[in-house]
Amino acid sequence: MTHKVAFSFADGKTLFFPVQDNEILLDAALRNGINIPLDCREGVCGTCAGRCESGLYEMDYVDEEALSPQDLAQRRILSCQTRVKSDASFYFDFDVSRCSAAQAVQWRGVVSHVEQVSPTTAILHLDGSDSQQLDFLPGQYARLHVPGTDARRSYSFANRPGADNKLQFLIRLLPHGVMSDYIRERCQVGDVIHLEAPLGTFYLRHVERPLVLVAGGTGLSAFLGMLDELAERGGCGQPVQLYYGVRQVADLCELSRIQAYAERIPGFSFTPVISDEAQNWQGKRGYVIEHMDAEALRAQAFDMYLCGPPPMVDSVKHWLEENGLDNGHLYYEKFTQSNS
Repeated sequence: MTHKVAFSFADGKTLFFPVQDNEILLDAALRNGINIPLDCREGVCGTCAGRCESGLYEMDYVDEEALSPQDLAQRRILSCQTRVKSDASFYFDFDVSRCSAAQAVQWRGVVSHVEQVSPTTAILHLDGSDSQQLDFLPGQYARLHVPGTDARRSYSFANRPGADNKLQFLIRLLPHGVMSDYIRERCQVGDVIHLEAPLGTFYLRHVERPLVLVAGGTGLSAFLGMLDELAERGGCGQPVQLYYGVRQVADLCELSRIQAYAERIPGFSFTPVISDEAQNWQGKRGYVIEHMDAEALRAQAFDMYLCGPPPMVDSVKHWLEENGLDNGHLYYEKFTQSNS
């Protein structure tokens, strides 16, 4: 039996490689040309330490000087002692440049269609049937080369990876922008778009606690990929709460897709929030933090993922601090909207 393993690094790069069932992780990495730092190879020095973010594993021997009981409880691992038991992802707190391994893949996709999902947002669909299989972790992003220009723009994958090699990207249509103008004025089915991927350390980890997903604007894109993954698995055994904050009602998109997750992900709930008081809207108003339940979060440990404009991310982080909510794991990605 062969498992697919992902190594994610501090600089946002991710590498994928196959591992045999019960094989030592370090041996598999070296066999695939991924030379992570190592020294003793006996579970003593801690040089090859990382953290398992998803998947099943066992470790042969770990010296207490290398990893403490607290480290082990937090799924810290020694690559030289870790036996892989399932598909898995591991994080290493150093740049991929410290490994003799390939960088992110240069990939070629063909525009299959552009779907307008709101007056301000479109989904760009790319077909990579003729390209190599592109692996990524739900929540990561790609850097796209805008056809006919020298510009590159970064967008989160709005779907889970699949064998069909088809990709989706949620793109906000600005009044004037390199990608926005291309989508509106020149984009044609059959156009070739080159991209670099996978990138980013924002991705869905192994789920052991209730999930709170907080999206601002097109930050929703990363969560569509995560929720596609959870739906494909039939859930995660934990409640999943999605908050989706936008300025105007017209900015809401993919609502039917989001609502359909409730049928495929047990315990899924959804709260859209509109900040513009002038809008004709019968749902939640204001900002996302005004509708989050501090007492419910305080009652048990949780994992919170934030993706959106920096002010939104900062406001949620401040709200957590104000309410003394230090019983959760926080993962976030700020994106800065390009104006050109």
